[in-house]
Amino acid sequence: MRLKPAVLLDRDGVINRDGRDYVKSWEEFQFYPGALSAIAQLTQAKLEIYVITNQSGVGQGIMSRRRLQDIHTKMQLEIARAGGRILGIQVCPHSPDDGCRCRKPRPGLLLKAAAKWGLDLQRSYFVGDAARDIQAGHAVGCTTIFLHTHSTDQLRQRQQQKMIVPPDFQAPDLAAAVPIILSGQGT
Repeated sequence: MRLKPAVLLDRDGVINRDGRDYVKSWEEFQFYPGALSAIAQLTQAKLEIYVITNQSGVGQGIMSRRRLQDIHTKMQLEIARAGGRILGIQVCPHSPDDGCRCRKPRPGLLLKAAAKWGLDLQRSYFVGDAARDIQAGHAVGCTTIFLHTHSTDQLRQRQQQKMIVPPDFQAPDLAAAVPIILSGQGT
């Protein structure tokens, strides 16, 4: 089987606004402006798109797996209505204290996605808004894009200070990352 490149997206802070105390329901889910059209553009370019997300609210008992699945189903439906397509979602439901192998910044979620969907991570992009996303992406050879979607410059700078490795690219939001991805830079 020939491995294929993909666009891997973190969820909170990339596709939707990150909630201060987690996005616990569809009613709390808010797409970032331009995110739906950005995913549609990537889909129209025949790129495979997957979501790679830590969701420790499940492990902490703040929300159920069923509630998380409901959010993801509705998110995928809205993306499809806008002309985009998310082919799969890989979730780490563990709390930060669980010490699991899949929670970013560890690369477990990315490795699972690669094995499950036949992805060539070294020819793929990983787009995130946190140092842990960039670290996980670099660990498996992805081209990384750091988004500046934090609500304040102070929060963005805090994430940049936490970075063990610098991102390959930076962009204000997912819409601004699309030209970088479509140009094939870094892969």
